[in-house]
Amino acid sequence: MLLTTNINNTNTMIGLCDGPEWIANWRIKTDRAKQPDEHAMLLRNLFQHNQLSWSDVSGVALASVVPPLTATFVDMYQRYFQIEPLVVTNRIKTGVKIRIDYPAEAGADRILNALAAGKLHGCPCIVVDFGTATTFDAVSREGDYLGGAIAPGLGIAAEALFARTAKLPRIELAAPPAAIGHNTIHAMQSGIMFGYIGLIEGLVKRIKKELGANTKVVATGGLAHVLAKETAVIETVDEMLTLEGLRLVYVLNQEK
Repeated sequence: MLLTTNINNTNTMIGLCDGPEWIANWRIKTDRAKQPDEHAMLLRNLFQHNQLSWSDVSGVALASVVPPLTATFVDMYQRYFQIEPLVVTNRIKTGVKIRIDYPAEAGADRILNALAAGKLHGCPCIVVDFGTATTFDAVSREGDYLGGAIAPGLGIAAEALFARTAKLPRIELAAPPAAIGHNTIHAMQSGIMFGYIGLIEGLVKRIKKELGANTKVVATGGLAHVLAKETAVIETVDEMLTLEGLRLVYVLNQEK
């Protein structure tokens, strides 16, 4: 089985697959302070809870946008699994042509999303990834990565509103009953949630003008399902998109 790990700034996604079939997946908090042994014990507990064994793992694929944790997880997989993980960098085969000014700047997760979205959902497409930042990635009809847009994530926006104002509270990231809020909580939820929907719809409209009318829109990330309910521009939600990209890249790099 293949163990995949995608380390982002806020959360880390881990998934176990047997060929194209996903056996289990977990979302854990990204913690830069944890040592390899601590991550190993957490992973052991997750495996045991799902009645899985480390001995079933024959390969590991890893993507990370947090450089200090890349080394931590590589060390863990080497020592506890006796496996050298495939780490996604700009030096390995991804099957995606990166057509931006500085290809080395492209985040591994964005390339993986582009690959998986094109293979699973068709091209051209826009991938909207709701993470610490919200990213919009454009994939051409040929499956090439063309770049995109980066906006502050929903959590960052909400936290900034709380941190920079004296009387506004932390709120749940959920849609209010109406756009006109009749109390502070609903007014903040309206501004953040519906305001964010406006951002999504506006950027998708602009990118579609450049990609073409038949462009598909795929969303991923922790808040994808919440936001997809509030707009018609998101056609598909695929929470496994990045891990599926990792699986595809691993298979590609095993080919002789």
